[in-house]
Amino acid sequence: MAAARQEAVTRQEAVAGARRIVVKVGSSSLTTASGGLDADRVDALVDVLAAVRGGGPGSGREDGDGGREIVLVSSGAIAAGLAPLGLDRRPRDLARQQAAASVGQGLLVARYTASFARYGVRVGQVLLTSDDTSRRAHYRNAYSTLDQLLGMGALPVVNENDTVATDEIRFGDNDRLAALVAHLVRADLLVLLSDVDGLYDGDPSRPGSSRIAEVRGPDDLAGVAIGSAGRAGVGTGGMVTKVEAAGIAAAAGVPVVLTSASRAADGLAGRDTGTYFHSTGRRSTGRLLWLAHASTPQGALTLDDGAVRAVVQRRTSLLPAGIAAVEGDFSAGDPVELRDTAGRAVARGLVNFDAREMPRLLGRSTRELARELGPAYEREVVHRDDLVLLHP
Repeated sequence: MAAARQEAVTRQEAVAGARRIVVKVGSSSLTTASGGLDADRVDALVDVLAAVRGGGPGSGREDGDGGREIVLVSSGAIAAGLAPLGLDRRPRDLARQQAAASVGQGLLVARYTASFARYGVRVGQVLLTSDDTSRRAHYRNAYSTLDQLLGMGALPVVNENDTVATDEIRFGDNDRLAALVAHLVRADLLVLLSDVDGLYDGDPSRPGSSRIAEVRGPDDLAGVAIGSAGRAGVGTGGMVTKVEAAGIAAAAGVPVVLTSASRAADGLAGRDTGTYFHSTGRRSTGRLLWLAHASTPQGALTLDDGAVRAVVQRRTSLLPAGIAAVEGDFSAGDPVELRDTAGRAVARGLVNFDAREMPRLLGRSTRELARELGPAYEREVVHRDDLVLLHP
């Protein structure tokens, strides 16, 4: 009994102590099944977030300790654009998805702007693609924009830039985007809201299924059957993507609350609702988290056995002498996979050379290359600060 009470206090303290919170809400929690925004649902969510942000009743901080910063990652652009374009379901082809997003994104932000205005809260729109977050300069700019908005008292509304993202540079779902944004803005808490009130050990619609109140690590999920997309049919994610996102955030030191939008107030107050994922790791260099989970490799470098040992075991930079083969059409600064001779990806990194430059570098020392090609070639192909191991 004492142990259970201690766990509840730990959860409550973590939530109540969070100053900067990322909240993600899915399409099914904002729209009707046929598409189109549900104004009442949007207003209900905004009521909760405004209370939390202002530190008033229901915020979990009734002690007068002040409000908190909120970043809202909101799906719903494509779903909101269905009805205005005469579409009865989410299209499968990218072009029509982008058209729906173009119409729906304006409607979505306008609805949030009007709803938050009831509380005197300004809204700022931030649209991202994974390309914006895996490149060094873009990553810094994304952080600066979000941090500046928060510093000026605005509430950022983040979404994937569906109108321009291609299949190659998509996050794929806003759950993963939310986990990465939580790390990017150095959030103290991530709250994932959907149409299901937490993670269950079976189908929640069937008798005998029980809610999993807390997850302390991957072992707690062994043998748990995790469902797919929600009932509304207008989103791309399901419980699988939420659990994966929770794992990304928790491993990066950010605890997670997973619950339904209808119980958002309880989740943000630290009450026993949904599923609480304890943080399992420490905060890492932000760019490396993006590199591991948000980037799409534009090519691959095959390493000889010695280079694999150097990169994986000794955590060194990758030099041209250890590269046996090159695949893909990439530019300097692009993410690439580093593979062993069996073809297994062992790491991912940002390459310092264009693909067309690589053939003449393979297997050669940096000193030799500098003598023949100039001092610009006396450097690593992938620096260890721009490299993340996939199988540490």
